[in-house]
Amino acid sequence: MAKLIVGTLLLSVISGSLSQTDMTGKAFIFPQESATAYVTLIPKVRKSLQSFTLCLKAFTDLTRPYSLFSYSTKTKDNEILLFVQKAGEYEFHVGNSAVTFKAPLNPYAPFHVCVSWESASGITELWLDGKPMGRKGLKKGYSVSAEAKIIIGQEQDSFGGRFDVKQSFVGEIWQVSLWDHVIPLKEMDDRCYSGNLINWHTLNFEDNGYVVSKPKLWA
Repeated sequence: MAKLIVGTLLLSVISGSLSQTDMTGKAFIFPQESATAYVTLIPKVRKSLQSFTLCLKAFTDLTRPYSLFSYSTKTKDNEILLFVQKAGEYEFHVGNSAVTFKAPLNPYAPFHVCVSWESASGITELWLDGKPMGRKGLKKGYSVSAEAKIIIGQEQDSFGGRFDVKQSFVGEIWQVSLWDHVIPLKEMDDRCYSGNLINWHTLNFEDNGYVVSKPKLWA
């Protein structure tokens, strides 16, 4: 059964709730370890990517590995993946290849992470809380496939599934944005809502399992 509400689309489906809404001031809460709780993000446009910028804010007290952002295709489970192996160690994947960025430890505090990649040079850059963590080379000349499942809360080991409870995210995620080009990361504090593929102001998403949306606790 579907319901259409003027200004906001709310489609009730068996597996979850598909919505388009303004998430300004709100966060997704993943309250407990689970292999069934996640949010599928639906981009405004599906297109192959020769460059992109991804930003999000999060809080967790996990000490084990966990996924922050999983973009999987039918041929590559880690087409784009932002993954934390342990506190201060961010693993970034493009086309099933990965580089690792190490950052100063700041346990039990919310964090703002941004990463960009461009095919022409293969350069990927990661910033944490407004500070650069360096640049590395990854998949020069590669093109990211358009047809993808984009999930927060779980790490996809196959297209849209095969979740490992010990890689699930527990905590809060907000202000997820994705652009189809490289944004100067030093400008992210002013532009972190405004992604042209995923935009927190007009977010298309489907939540599944035990996921709660509440006003955010941090900026």
